[in-house]
Amino acid sequence: MKNLLLGLMIMTSWQFSAQELYMPRNIKKAYENGTRDKSGAPGKNYWQNKGIYNVEIKVDANTKMVSGKETIIYSNNSPDDLEELAVRFVNNIHKPQSPRSGFVSKDFLSSGLHIRSFMVNDEKYNVNSEDWGTVASVKLNTALKSKAKAEVKIEWEYPLSVQSGREGQIDPETFYVAYSFPRISVYDDYNGWDMLPHSDRQEFYNDFNDYTFSITAPKNYVVWATGDFLNPEEVLQPEYLKRYKASLKSDKVIQIATDHEIKSGKVTRQDKWNIWKFKADHITDFCFALSNHYVWDASSVQLKTKRASVQAGYKAGAKDFEHYVEWMRYNLDWFSKNWPGVEYPYNVMTAIQGYADMEYPMMINDTSIPDNFQDARLTADHEIAHTYFPFYMGINETRYAFMDEGWATTLEYLIGIDENGEESAKEFYQNFRVKRWINDPSAEQDQPIITMSTQVSGAGYGNNSYVKASLSYLALKDYLGDDLFKKALHHYMNNWNGKHPIPWDYFNSMNTGSGKNLDWFWNNWFFTNNYIDLKITATSQMNDLLTVNVDNIGGFAIPFDSILTYEDNSVEKLHFSPGVWEKDQKQITLTIPIRKKVKSIGLEGGIFMDYTPEDNFKSF
Repeated sequence: MKNLLLGLMIMTSWQFSAQELYMPRNIKKAYENGTRDKSGAPGKNYWQNKGIYNVEIKVDANTKMVSGKETIIYSNNSPDDLEELAVRFVNNIHKPQSPRSGFVSKDFLSSGLHIRSFMVNDEKYNVNSEDWGTVASVKLNTALKSKAKAEVKIEWEYPLSVQSGREGQIDPETFYVAYSFPRISVYDDYNGWDMLPHSDRQEFYNDFNDYTFSITAPKNYVVWATGDFLNPEEVLQPEYLKRYKASLKSDKVIQIATDHEIKSGKVTRQDKWNIWKFKADHITDFCFALSNHYVWDASSVQLKTKRASVQAGYKAGAKDFEHYVEWMRYNLDWFSKNWPGVEYPYNVMTAIQGYADMEYPMMINDTSIPDNFQDARLTADHEIAHTYFPFYMGINETRYAFMDEGWATTLEYLIGIDENGEESAKEFYQNFRVKRWINDPSAEQDQPIITMSTQVSGAGYGNNSYVKASLSYLALKDYLGDDLFKKALHHYMNNWNGKHPIPWDYFNSMNTGSGKNLDWFWNNWFFTNNYIDLKITATSQMNDLLTVNVDNIGGFAIPFDSILTYEDNSVEKLHFSPGVWEKDQKQITLTIPIRKKVKSIGLEGGIFMDYTPEDNFKSF
């Protein structure tokens, strides 16, 4: 009986160490179909659909109405004939009847989208947009065949909400116009049509499309947008055109226009309406902002293969935003050269003072924090870090927010070390990211990171998306070392730049890129209810060896330092990477060579904050 039990224990242990990562049935099917590969790369049968959008849009500053018409050439690259089109309009989150994740004020609410006309391949469809939420399906009269294209034409209008968040009225004469056009939702290889409604908590999932936008704005309104500015000569008066063009080649910050210059009619052409044109290809979204009184600063930064324009629009007197162009020049260069160490992929980055602290392709919409420049700058760092995750990588933020928010949090921390020093960056990360999670033992705090983001809320969403995900990336960086971690990260990014990765693509890419089977690490960090809690259970010192037994009560495979204080009060710090937990994630024995008698030992995790730090210390 004893031998049988021992055999079962050995077998169970072997099965645990050899087990594959949990994978949902639909994801398994994608691998079976060859659209994704166990190496982490897109499979031989990988595909994704695409739209070419030509959009004409008008913003009426008096009525606060946005109206537009668009032509979409939609390519069905899937192996399936499509019987319907799913159409997404995020701004319908403002309709009173739309489901939302929390309370909103009356100023948030609006009547939502009104479809004036909807045509597919010159055939008119009668659609009642009154019945639409943030995503709706339109039954096609003729199926869109596999590998075929459809021409979709839509005319629409909607009101800008009075309350500004991710979009809407920043003030009565400044508008952030995001999610402003009906788009065809994603049809992918593991879920088919993306029909998940937008709840105002989880973020977005879009195809890589080509966008050409013509934006009609009243005179004296400056427009900032995603993409290349195609016609500055047609909308700017000569002096301001000269300043704008100079900024594209300058390392210095140039004030293209003050609020007084814009208000006085000196900056834009004095036609009743001006049409501003922009273009961006192979990108997941398009947005723009406009104001008749925001200051306009600009400069540019020389990167390895190009010079990128950096611009800011803000209310006069916003002390932090006066530094934004300078800060953004720095972080575009830093992200390109250090972490993630991939050149900023676009030609422009623009910051607008608003209320969202939110990222968009080539644009950010940030709250002013004039009394805390460190916080303000890290906010800009975080939002611009999103350039890589989710935009460069095409991540499904709606389902797997940890794949982008966790990385932006990590990159914010790493650039923060450079900007503010290691101790200040560590303190900020602990206070702003980790403390609330680790000090609250309630069940909602410790749900597995892999849990779909739409299935967690409140603390669970924030922890999984930002805190625990970021800690996992930093733990892996510690385990692999900077060089191998960056090599593996670049392997993942090269695999999925411009495509749609899912968590298992990340896991498999990092395995292949590092040359290591990291499944034990993925299981530990992503598929458990673990938290951080180490405990010293026993110690002994004999001759020249110190033995320390450490229980991993919380379960996460974290790095930590041991702090040895000797009887002569000298101190020695030894670092242990997460690799110490690879064989046994519950308990380890540290055997530390010593040359003199130890008075005490403590364990210190730094940003990996311990739930019960009082049991991380032993005196002799």
